Amino acid sequence: MNSIILVIFGLIGLILGGELLVRGAVSAAKSFGISPMVIGLTLVGFGTSSPELVTSLQAALSGSSGIAVGNVVGSNIGNVLLILGIAALIAPIAIDPKAFRRDGTVVVFTTLLCLGAVLLGEVGRLVGAGFVFALAAYLGFTLWSEKRSGGTPAATVYESEAEAVPGPETTFGVSLLMAIGGLVITILGARFLVSGAVSIAQAAGLSEAVIGLTIVAIGTSMPELVTSIIAVRKGEGSVAIGNVLGSNIFNILGILGITVIVQPLVIPSEIAQFDIWVLCVTTLLLVAFARSGWTISRREGGLFVLAYAAYLAALLL
Repeated sequence: MNSIILVIFGLIGLILGGELLVRGAVSAAKSFGISPMVIGLTLVGFGTSSPELVTSLQAALSGSSGIAVGNVVGSNIGNVLLILGIAALIAPIAIDPKAFRRDGTVVVFTTLLCLGAVLLGEVGRLVGAGFVFALAAYLGFTLWSEKRSGGTPAATVYESEAEAVPGPETTFGVSLLMAIGGLVITILGARFLVSGAVSIAQAAGLSEAVIGLTIVAIGTSMPELVTSIIAVRKGEGSVAIGNVLGSNIFNILGILGITVIVQPLVIPSEIAQFDIWVLCVTTLLLVAFARSGWTISRREGGLFVLAYAAYLAALLL
């Protein structure tokens, strides 16, 4: 019972802390006059992925590599099958071909990098540094190309992501305190979540990897789910798809990269044998559905959700 309470409080802390961190960081950036496109591309992407980052770091430093890696792989699977699936069930999501060709290609590329890293069996600091460098190159190229082109559909998506962050405008000092407070709450939430998840895994006879792929991955993905639901209810489906693509890129290049720089990880064999391949198939399905009429329909959203239910059943049954 104590373990379940720790997990519940941990998830609440991650959700509230991540929300405060994003709101505070975005508000502070706006007060400095930073463009909405830059905010949407960087702060919103990093902010909504902060629960995954803090949780994976906490798990890695605690010696729970299964939770650290499972969190990244499981979150990316859940982002597409669960979050995008639910969003498409609420309203069909229109895809901008030009924006998807670039960011969708990067998602495929990063998924292949993740596959290569997992199949190595052990991911060290050199690989992590390469991932972080690739993320910096992607962000730099995106900002350069959008500034050069000006007013592209992709830039509009990033601006919409920034505008989708709720909350009133505040002074820089208040915004900074909000962001710091959110970070502290997120760190505490991650500590509770990892501690409770490890205890549950031991008590239930499940591996830490399974717990990381399910409870932890779903819990840390709640900010993306909330953002995507709000976006589609406002008729801004492009924000939902942009949020998922950006989060998946950040999760692999940023979160996994930073985590293994801090603490190299041994990849659990079960993830290498099954879950990473599920992620690859999920990514291919996303590309196929997105390019079929450049719309993710309610039917395709339903298929995503059913596929996620089948995946969970395969893990837990």
